[in-house]
Amino acid sequence: MTNEQSCIQLTVISPVFNGRKYIEKCLENVAAQRFEGLEHLIMDGGSNDGTPEIVREWSSRFPHIRLISEKDRGQSDAMNKGIREARGSLIGFLNVDDYYEPGILPQIPGLFEQLPNPSFICGNLNIWNPDGSLRHFNRPEKISLLELLTDKFEWPYNPSAYFYHKSLHELCGFYNEQNHYCMDYEFILEAAQCISLRHTDQLWGN
Repeated sequence: MTNEQSCIQLTVISPVFNGRKYIEKCLENVAAQRFEGLEHLIMDGGSNDGTPEIVREWSSRFPHIRLISEKDRGQSDAMNKGIREARGSLIGFLNVDDYYEPGILPQIPGLFEQLPNPSFICGNLNIWNPDGSLRHFNRPEKISLLELLTDKFEWPYNPSAYFYHKSLHELCGFYNEQNHYCMDYEFILEAAQCISLRHTDQLWGN
């Protein structure tokens, strides 16, 4: 392991398959707020639309970008592969058509410094309509297991607005590879049975 690899604190994992339309904006969004301890891991499922070539070109200019391109069994499988490959002790997921608010990523490691390991922190989220109008502002303040299981709640809706210790998977297991649509909600329910989830009232994701 190189010195650069050993100082990585946060790995952002982006699963993608034929995401040429979005991939450059995704890479740019993360690169614009890069800090020394950041890794952006692109888990490509064997795209044939030029996505891997775009990522390789970016990674030649930005060493925090790392590409793994191979066929997978769907998004959950790609996410689990990314977790196993991640060099950071903290994990975040960014889908290629989502994005972070400016300046969020450098703040994340500091938020975990005084917390037990493992911990899970979520922020707030903008959910946008295709026409660019705001559909909903997600503020998941009440995220105990009981509250997550009720009919009306504000659960952490999208991974662009939460981060957690990689070690959480040692307690809760990995993402359910048979679940291709709400694997994140299922994992959050598992996590809420193992630890207390935390919320910070700051806009993080879109």
